[in-house]
Amino acid sequence: MERRFPKWSEIKPLVKMRAPGIGPEARLASAASVWDLRDIARKRTPRAPFDYTDGAADEEISIRRSREAYRRVEWKPRVLRDVSVVDMSTTLLGVPSAMPVAFAPTGFTRMMQHEGEWAVGRAAERAGITMALSTLGTASPEDLATAAPDLNRWFQLYLFKDRGFSAELLHRAKANGFSAVILTVDTAIAGLRQRDVRNGLTVPPSLTVKTLFDMGRHPSWWFNLLTTEPLEFGSFRHSDGTVAELIAHAFEPTLNWADIDWLREHWIGPLVIKGIQGVEDAKLAVDHGADAVIVSNHGGRQLDRAPTTFELLPDVVDAVGDRIEVYVDGGIMDGADVVAAVAQGAQAAFVGRAFLYGLMAGGEHGVDRVLELLGAGIERTLQLLGVTSLADLDRTHFAIRDRM
Repeated sequence: MERRFPKWSEIKPLVKMRAPGIGPEARLASAASVWDLRDIARKRTPRAPFDYTDGAADEEISIRRSREAYRRVEWKPRVLRDVSVVDMSTTLLGVPSAMPVAFAPTGFTRMMQHEGEWAVGRAAERAGITMALSTLGTASPEDLATAAPDLNRWFQLYLFKDRGFSAELLHRAKANGFSAVILTVDTAIAGLRQRDVRNGLTVPPSLTVKTLFDMGRHPSWWFNLLTTEPLEFGSFRHSDGTVAELIAHAFEPTLNWADIDWLREHWIGPLVIKGIQGVEDAKLAVDHGADAVIVSNHGGRQLDRAPTTFELLPDVVDAVGDRIEVYVDGGIMDGADVVAAVAQGAQAAFVGRAFLYGLMAGGEHGVDRVLELLGAGIERTLQLLGVTSLADLDRTHFAIRDRM
């Protein structure tokens, strides 16, 4: 073939160079997955708060098993189906949701990025999904109601030793339009999170030689922390200390099934029990008036080597799914994971770390980007499976490989 010099008119259409963008939207544009956002978050966030989000209990076996369980899913797609229109919508306790995803309650959220629950709530509101506000959140029920008035918001409760204060929190949730309460039941004591111990994490972060050195590597994070409202709990006041000390203040080690009955007397509305790790406890939750359960091991942050939620999910669904709604959390990092959870029987999947990675990577824009990635992944997976509605998903659509 004869060689020749190319003409500029032939090269010009191939030139796609653009001036580099600035700001969070430009920074996030190249993120093709939640894992990419995690990498950005790790670079932009001091080690202690990043590790608080990223880490888990003891040897972190539970979180690794959770993620591996989803990776072992092998799809059974059907072809030659019209998948031009896909319906990803569902309902959570009767309230419409644009997709089978909800934001799990997370504590100390402004420690990860200064916009905190305000940014998370606004993003969830725009996306048309549910968000749960933690008792240990850095926004109050009043704050979230003001920031995202049209958000379907749930309140997550840790029962305090002072039952009067717990009742007050329930009253504030009701007064501010929270439609359901989640009671977390897997936290009789705080799990051992070794990364936090090694990092000496306190809330708010202490100004030590180590953290002062870290300022030089993450100046924008520290600037935002020190020039906005003090980092503290939104729903109550407490002195600073280590994470374990602060959690111990909120947790009630005597919590038992009789307390569910107490809660039912003080909360008129849907009740969700979070932290179910066995079929018998799921049945007891039904007996004590729960409207839904979240099959959860607290993201592997409490008891290491706890049951892997994706593997436990079908047993719980088969036992109680005809009487209450069943949700799942733990290890969910992309839209395909969400589809697998729904095919396994979950009404919806709760995510926590995923949106926190987005928040650390780019604030409110980062949370938006997580939702874009999850939504696109759910739709794409359904289309490639040959499924046009979540209602058509079931366990016939996948198998579990012995090895990845």
